[in-house]
Amino acid sequence: MSDSRDTTARSAPPAGASRAPTHREILTIIGGLMIGMFLAALDQTIVATSIRTIGDDLNGLSLQAWVTTAYLLTSTISTPLYGKLSDIYGRKPFYLGAIGLFVVGSLLSGTADSMYQLAVWRGLQGLGAGGLMSLAITILGDLVAPRERARYQAYFLAVWGTSSVLGPVVGGFFAGADQILGITGWRWVFLINVPLGLVGIAVIMRVLHLPALTRVRHRIDWAGALALVVGLVPLLVIAEQGRTWGWGSGRALACYAIGLLGVVAFLVIERRAGDDAILPLHMFSDRTFSIGAAANFVIGVGMFGGLATLPLYLQIVRGLTPTEAGLALVPFTLGIMIGSVTSGQAISRTGRYKVYPVIGTALMAAASLAFARLAVTTSWWEVYTVSVVFGLGLGFVMQPLVLAVQNAVSVRYMGVATSSSLFFRQMGGTLGTAVFLSILFSTVGDNIATAVRDAFSTTPFQAALTDPAVLANPANQAVLTALHGGAVPSLDDSSFLSAIDPRLAHPFLVGFAQSVDLVMLVGGLVMLVGIVLVWLMPELPLRSVSGIQGRLDEEATRTADAPTAGPDATSPDATSPDVTGAAQAGS
Repeated sequence: MSDSRDTTARSAPPAGASRAPTHREILTIIGGLMIGMFLAALDQTIVATSIRTIGDDLNGLSLQAWVTTAYLLTSTISTPLYGKLSDIYGRKPFYLGAIGLFVVGSLLSGTADSMYQLAVWRGLQGLGAGGLMSLAITILGDLVAPRERARYQAYFLAVWGTSSVLGPVVGGFFAGADQILGITGWRWVFLINVPLGLVGIAVIMRVLHLPALTRVRHRIDWAGALALVVGLVPLLVIAEQGRTWGWGSGRALACYAIGLLGVVAFLVIERRAGDDAILPLHMFSDRTFSIGAAANFVIGVGMFGGLATLPLYLQIVRGLTPTEAGLALVPFTLGIMIGSVTSGQAISRTGRYKVYPVIGTALMAAASLAFARLAVTTSWWEVYTVSVVFGLGLGFVMQPLVLAVQNAVSVRYMGVATSSSLFFRQMGGTLGTAVFLSILFSTVGDNIATAVRDAFSTTPFQAALTDPAVLANPANQAVLTALHGGAVPSLDDSSFLSAIDPRLAHPFLVGFAQSVDLVMLVGGLVMLVGIVLVWLMPELPLRSVSGIQGRLDEEATRTADAPTAGPDATSPDATSPDVTGAAQAGS
């Protein structure tokens, strides 16, 4: 532990304020924050693995998409709200509230008796999840100066990568168990969050004591919040349900129209709200913030779109179980950890950060284009090597982009800057997943048909069509019927591919791999746009003080410039209907 890190992390509190945390206390706080981030990150993958088992048990498999959509809606919409409100009233109460909502939502989800109940409780979970990741990164910004911050952010990114591997493994274990301690196995997918969340609450309550800042006058932008809900809910719903409804259906058109009206209303309201806006529009006049928002969105499209299809390739084309597919992503996680730790250490040493998102997006583009060559027989060493490269690029990109935006804006907007970065990335990921899965499933039928026609000219396929054992096996009948002009089995349930004769399954696998290749190609082209954006982003000198110290310095400047007599907008004694709490850094 170096003295410089302690000095960077500490802030000189005003008289009467609690002392700033030491470096050891920062590490303890980060441990508590990592628990919260782990809960949010793990939940996305652990539920995806077990949702089919849950749907079967609750007699509502057809409603499974709404369970996912409810969580996505509330977590996405609440993210910018947490950022703005924590800038006004402090981080600690909102972070504790986020964990509390997530724990309560998890407990209720574990007791759900129907898919409708589960969707409601998952929505409550999402309200908490929206603050877990954004506030954790924001609190770190309060504690540590930008130059040192990247080193600590590597821990958070490692948590995110680890959860992507553990999620399918843990979810598969719980979903496959009939009962654990007398409780149905899948319910532990949610109940496991309760003790972990309580530990996180205990740690944060005990160690997170930051200097209180001066009371300020603020309006809560309720109109902007309502417009944000009206704008985003229909757009997120159509992104999730569009492939099922049809992108040009009546319901889809209604969602487009309502969402567009909501977004326009949000922009008008935010313009009028000024500094009180949930997302102050004047921040977009800063090139780093505006280009960072665009880069986060574009990288989210390419990143999440590609990551949504790689597990499908592993499970459908290569025949891995969800648990095995999770373990197959270990090289990807290894790449994330190497990239995040390497870039964090280098940024701390040199103070230069722009080079890493440039290299990172280039690596992700190259990996996506390499994945566009995936085939049924692609060697595992090639899959693993490209996965490491993709993860390495992701590790180079994620934390420096957030760091750049945090460093560019006033420390008063630390929460807004952080939450907006994650918000635009999540919106890009939602759009990317929707578009790429649509590309995948809209092309897979034609690709399979072409692969089947090509297979008819091969000796192994012809031998399978005349093999008595193949003809007598009931598992092959649906495919044999399709080959003679009948209905083609739906890939919405691809389990039949593992049961039929491998020679009959081969053209299906070839066709699916070709559609995955197209998705990866589009993802690589999107990442090329990301390279241009991060190249255009200015590189500003990193501030040498933490967020807390920066806000204390701003307060000292305002106090020195303020009139000596009479109450004013920044006085602790100023009262107004708009003043509802103390603007604190977290105490």
